[in-house]
Amino acid sequence: MFPQQLVNGLTVGGIYAIVALGYSMVYGVLQIVNWAHADVLMVGTFIGLILVTQLHMPVLAMVILAAAATALIGITVERAAYRPIKSDNRRMAVLVSALGMSVFLQNLAQLVFGSSTKPLPTIKKIPYTIGSVSFTNIQIIIGVTTILMLIILYIVVYKTKMGIAMRACSVSIPNAKLMGINTNSIISMTFGIGAFMAGIAGICIGTYYNAVYPTMGYMLGMKAFSAAILGGIGSIPGAVVGGFLIGIIESLGAGYISSGYRDAYAFIIMIIILIIRPSGILGAKHIDKV
Repeated sequence: MFPQQLVNGLTVGGIYAIVALGYSMVYGVLQIVNWAHADVLMVGTFIGLILVTQLHMPVLAMVILAAAATALIGITVERAAYRPIKSDNRRMAVLVSALGMSVFLQNLAQLVFGSSTKPLPTIKKIPYTIGSVSFTNIQIIIGVTTILMLIILYIVVYKTKMGIAMRACSVSIPNAKLMGINTNSIISMTFGIGAFMAGIAGICIGTYYNAVYPTMGYMLGMKAFSAAILGGIGSIPGAVVGGFLIGIIESLGAGYISSGYRDAYAFIIMIIILIIRPSGILGAKHIDKV
């Protein structure tokens, strides 16, 4: 039973990790929480649903176009809801704006797509069994996609000039400006990259559960944000570690204790770890000098 629950946990944990990266990247650069991140994911998933059901687009092309559209939505959200007020250094105003954008996207999706749950017909599920472990081709695809996305993100952040600029902005935006970096463009790209990955994660989670609905981003976003906090908010490796841990804890708790409290286990563990280490597992400790 343990290997089975571990496989299931790693599957959803990979999705949590991808979404958590969007939270950590934005927080690392701007020190704000993009509460609309999971709702941008939801809108991107609905776009994928339209592409595959109405336009009968091949799955791979649908995923790429849906993720690209999600990236554009993420950049639009940054320019419309965050950029006009972030320069004033009003954290509370940015927080309220983010929450307002989240509610707006949820209600817009209900108005356009309806409030009912819709299936996402992308890939025919094919079951496999190795020993006592059962899995499907969808789980394999999600695992491969997660690894591929993490590799691509690592290359972008640590091996490109844009990645260097992103890391410079995460240290100090004023100093990055003095070095000639167009910080507004870098911030927009940070939102766009996070949203692009979220779009792919949305297609993965929609395919895994075969369900798309306007409020799908709420609990997914809460768990992904918890993963970012657990690993260390602002830390890219921490978001990955936190995502997989949340997924595994959730799966083991549902398998060995009760599936009725599936959503509670991860938050309980997160609270315990944050009491022990407030900065998260891989988060840097900040020392305030008086």
